[in-house]
Amino acid sequence: MTYYLENEQCRVGINSHGAELSSFVRKDLNDLEYIWPADPAFWNRHAPVLFPIVGRLPQDQYQHEGQTYSLSQHGFARDQEFALHSHSGTAIAFELRATEESRTRFPFEFLLRITYRLAGPTLTIGWEVENPGTNELLFSIGAHPAFRCPLQEGETFADYEFVFDQPTTAERYLLEGGLLTGQTEPLLHNQEVLPLSYELFAQDALVLKHFDFTHVTLRSRRSGRSVRVRFDGFPYLGLWTKGPGAPFVCIEPWQGIASSTTGSPELADKEGILSLNPGQQFVTSYSITVE
Repeated sequence: MTYYLENEQCRVGINSHGAELSSFVRKDLNDLEYIWPADPAFWNRHAPVLFPIVGRLPQDQYQHEGQTYSLSQHGFARDQEFALHSHSGTAIAFELRATEESRTRFPFEFLLRITYRLAGPTLTIGWEVENPGTNELLFSIGAHPAFRCPLQEGETFADYEFVFDQPTTAERYLLEGGLLTGQTEPLLHNQEVLPLSYELFAQDALVLKHFDFTHVTLRSRRSGRSVRVRFDGFPYLGLWTKGPGAPFVCIEPWQGIASSTTGSPELADKEGILSLNPGQQFVTSYSITVE
């Protein structure tokens, strides 16, 4: 079921399946839609929540307490029906809890609450992960919002650029089959702007770690229209599109990252794994501003 948040400027749609953002419209800009419509010709998702892992595991498997479990890329939350927790005109919250079925793939108790709050042209997405069990909870969580690119008729993908909030020098961490290889390549050299091209993504997503910037803006050089994603305190970021011709791009703040090709199979050893003791809670948020 799709629920809506609305104010004078914007209208936002969120689907209870996956608690997934599915629409972000600027009403005062002729109902300009910013979110990718999940066209299966390219990619059939809008903005999935990645939980309880981010990225891929080797052979889609991991070990915990002597047992081997199977878990597909980015985990299972994006394919689950969330329960509605609360809903007002400009805010909504959903919850997902461990089930008998989830424990066959992920043997932990958890409560995941996802909130959306709309204020002006900014949508703040909050994540709360709680450990209601009696054993340690191991998890990662990440965002995967896809934005239409180009946003308007007469523009092309190459008319757009990523704009960082400060001059940045960074390398990208290379992937092979969805796993980190341990190799890097230079990406940014004291730059604030990275022009878009499909060639940029020829080797899969751009994966960045432990950077100093706090937001990235997808901006049209022609119209000036933009989307800003802010993610203070996030250690990882992915930038991705499906491939040549795909009219969208993702800006993905992550609290977690894909496994490496040579890493330990133990979930506790996976880079980016977070740990909660019984009764503990992890809280974070990021925001999307459409301009």
